[in-house]
Amino acid sequence: MMDIDQLLKAAVAIKSSDLHLKVGSHPIVRVDGHLTLLEQFPKTTQEESVTLALGIMNTLQKQRFKEKFEVDLAYSASGLGRFRVNAYQQRGSINLVFRVVPTQVASLTELNLPVAIEKLAGESRGLILVTGTTGSGKSTTLAAIIDQINRNRTDNIITIEDPIEVLHRDRKSIVSQRQIGTDAESFSSALRGALRQDPDVILVGEMRDFETISTAITAAETGHLVLSTLHTIDSTETINRILSIFPPYQQKQLRLQLAAILKGIVSQRLVPRADGKGRVPAIEIMFATQTIKECIIDPEKTRRIPEFIASGGSQYGMQTFDQSLYSLYQQKLVTFEEALRWSSNPDDFTLKVKGIQSTSDINWNDVQGKTGANPGGQAKPAATPIKSDMKIDRFGAS
Repeated sequence: MMDIDQLLKAAVAIKSSDLHLKVGSHPIVRVDGHLTLLEQFPKTTQEESVTLALGIMNTLQKQRFKEKFEVDLAYSASGLGRFRVNAYQQRGSINLVFRVVPTQVASLTELNLPVAIEKLAGESRGLILVTGTTGSGKSTTLAAIIDQINRNRTDNIITIEDPIEVLHRDRKSIVSQRQIGTDAESFSSALRGALRQDPDVILVGEMRDFETISTAITAAETGHLVLSTLHTIDSTETINRILSIFPPYQQKQLRLQLAAILKGIVSQRLVPRADGKGRVPAIEIMFATQTIKECIIDPEKTRRIPEFIASGGSQYGMQTFDQSLYSLYQQKLVTFEEALRWSSNPDDFTLKVKGIQSTSDINWNDVQGKTGANPGGQAKPAATPIKSDMKIDRFGAS
């Protein structure tokens, strides 16, 4: 019979992010974004798959799987750590995916994240969003932010997760972690409950639906710091995604609410390193400056958010994906081909690398040489405020 702990040990040893078990196939691991067969292990049989899946589920999870044909759960292996598991049915058989959860919480510095993110970790109220595609490191970044708060502030932190991934010990703060399905019924109900639990900081694993987003906004409006994730690729799409969930007649009011509570959006992509040793994060950072608030409130100006992120580097430490990628390329951390592949505006990026003046060159130069726009670069304040062509002189990040 299959020894899942031996499989997980092999996956962890080669620094896999995920282990896939599919009936009729050898185990498959994802390393640095690429799938690889573990041919030294036998193919998974139907009997092994069913036995393993049911063996790691509790009664409630078995019932949920029976009703929904999939379930999320957590699995712990002695000496290896914790794993986030998704069991799902396909073509009548059960497949399982194990996501490796780090045993230690990495710091923002260890993750090569910009120092500007520490500013967000210092906020005491409002809404902070970390976005990106699946596997882009959102949960890892949020865990680092929670750990930063936990080590430096005396707060009551409540996390709502599905399932719980990184375990946080009480340090200066107290941390309560609730798992959907075992400790709480749903994100929305747990979030409503959290408001009655004297929280300072609330982490919502994912804002999945209208009710959860509405309650998160209410929590941020009432003086709490709310952190969450969305599967969006950048700041502009994140704002538009939140707006699209609400009916049109509510969107004008929602724009005002978002402008009032949003502190910042961190969007990330993991790009293969030039030396082939792992991946490095490319980060877009948007702070809710006065100009950004105006862009959120006015539908005609929302599309200009990337422009103002690009020009807000020296003053606030903001940066676009392409500015981040250009800095990584200059440091020889990523190849030109990979940087181009992950860039938002490949044509502009190519022009910049070739040294050709482009219409957005002033925005690129705002980061280059001023913020250092590197994975751990510190933004340096400019001597005078930046003036946009919107004639709004007061950026004043709140």
